[in-house]
Amino acid sequence: MVTVLDTTRPSGKMRHPEKAHRPDQPTRLKKPDWIRVKAPTSKGFHETNKIVKSHNLVTVCGEAGCPNIGECWDQKHASFMIMGEICTRACAFCNVATGMPGALDKEEPVNVAKAVKKMGLKHVVITSVDRDDLADGGAQHFVEVIQAIREYSPGTTVEILTPDFLRKEGALEAVVAAKPDVFNHNLETVPSNYLKVRPGARYFHSIRLLQRVKELDPSIFTKSGIMVGLGEERNEVLQLMDDLRIADVDFLTIGQYLQPTKKHHEVMSFVTPDEFKSYETIAYTKGFLMVSASPLTRSSHHAGSDFEKLRANREAKLASIK
Repeated sequence: MVTVLDTTRPSGKMRHPEKAHRPDQPTRLKKPDWIRVKAPTSKGFHETNKIVKSHNLVTVCGEAGCPNIGECWDQKHASFMIMGEICTRACAFCNVATGMPGALDKEEPVNVAKAVKKMGLKHVVITSVDRDDLADGGAQHFVEVIQAIREYSPGTTVEILTPDFLRKEGALEAVVAAKPDVFNHNLETVPSNYLKVRPGARYFHSIRLLQRVKELDPSIFTKSGIMVGLGEERNEVLQLMDDLRIADVDFLTIGQYLQPTKKHHEVMSFVTPDEFKSYETIAYTKGFLMVSASPLTRSSHHAGSDFEKLRANREAKLASIK
């Protein structure tokens, strides 16, 4: 079983004050066997946890209650969440705390880089909370983290999972200029769900952001992910695939939505492993270089090995058209 995080933060404040007065969402569906994982107890898990805490870092693995945290941390894989643990938005699916964030930690870029070096990471994923309170949405902080990792671990490939930088002129361009190896921005769900699932975002802005990355630097791999089980129709998922391919996105991830608390959006369905396999097959026929689709797929799960496959698939494709 996966244990989600408490509804309060260490400070004693509620993680989701905006959801406090909402009625509890019903739990109509029993979790199937294929979605269950063991609680983390391994030596590797505790060693990774110690490194993260000793460098005063935040991980999305912990903040979002990822079901794969035991597996990834045992292998010393961690996705660092920069710019604090408080998000300025309040998506209906997310367990990251919401509210007004504090000031940026100027030491964080170096602390992240030191942790990456200490863990010996060949590939690292850097994500963040939304920081709509900042003039650039935190773009320069992303740049500084990328630069610090390059300095401390020049052989490490860097994958970033960014906010949408909505209404932050020049933010995207600054991050792309730092040349991450993979630029990931998740759509999260189909457009018909945005008002109730991702109300602070705009579907076609996110599509355009991914397309713009390729226009600015075609060498950067682009990636996006969605959750299923939020009430979407199959044809909507297939249309979303087409929208991403029009934007020349290379890599698609599809995973099962899991409800963090009773105040979050309910699980409308549990998609079977066979259905995930069908989505994967169709996505490859549409031209994605890499597809990861399974109940426990998450954006940064197996990111390092997936990056190697992604790079190999691009080389094979280029060789085939010469």
